[in-house]
Amino acid sequence: MTDQAKNDRWYHKGPVLMRGRQVPQSTTDQRLLDDRGRADWLHTDPWRVLRIQAEFVEGFGALAEIGPAVSIFGSARTSPGSEWYAKGVELGRRVAEAGFAVITGGGPGVMEAANRGAREAGGTSVGLGIELPFEAGLNPFVDLGINFRYFFARKTMFVKYSEGFVVLPGGFGTLDEVFEAVTLAQTGKVTSFPIVLVGVAYWQGLIDWLRDSLEAGGMVSEGDIERLYLTDDLEEAVEYLRAESARMRPEPGKQPE
Repeated sequence: MTDQAKNDRWYHKGPVLMRGRQVPQSTTDQRLLDDRGRADWLHTDPWRVLRIQAEFVEGFGALAEIGPAVSIFGSARTSPGSEWYAKGVELGRRVAEAGFAVITGGGPGVMEAANRGAREAGGTSVGLGIELPFEAGLNPFVDLGINFRYFFARKTMFVKYSEGFVVLPGGFGTLDEVFEAVTLAQTGKVTSFPIVLVGVAYWQGLIDWLRDSLEAGGMVSEGDIERLYLTDDLEEAVEYLRAESARMRPEPGKQPE
């Protein structure tokens, strides 16, 4: 990387914006998890707890009144003008028109596309950013944005404030969100909510492996894989979300099923 490129880099550390030589060489998560075998954690980690607490308080405060919401996940590497970027815009629009706020990770690619679609439809466009050395913060289509230092605080917000997940093609981060959501639902840590995988050609191999290896080997129970709803049709995906959300939403004075 040239000196000019280094000076042009933008970096978000919580609410703080840094550029050029101010950009740190490691992330807050990395420093928290890499401090092994050192005694100074006795002095630093208790203060980190307060910072972590602050992230939860800020997230809960900002998102408490957004209303019914759906999280849309997918690759940050999806290019504007590509097929999946266009589908992300359409999906964000359809979700907003169905009466849901759209929550994404706030970054580029599919996340930007979904925020763009929601905003253009007049819906609530939310971005939950994360401190990363290779991303420059929230995309310009986010109307309500929060930057997090810690992945686990950010991921809690996705689960707490979403009535369902829609997942377009993506990489490790996208898979992490899918499997965390299905694990929380499987173990009863959250009320089960719809998880829709959009892109049959992309996801079918994963579903086949889950059936042929995990389910066939007794590693998951029969029916667990059915928690993942697979489709190519965006209208079908949104209708499924709407129906499942209505079914799961308790009547006043009653607990969810």
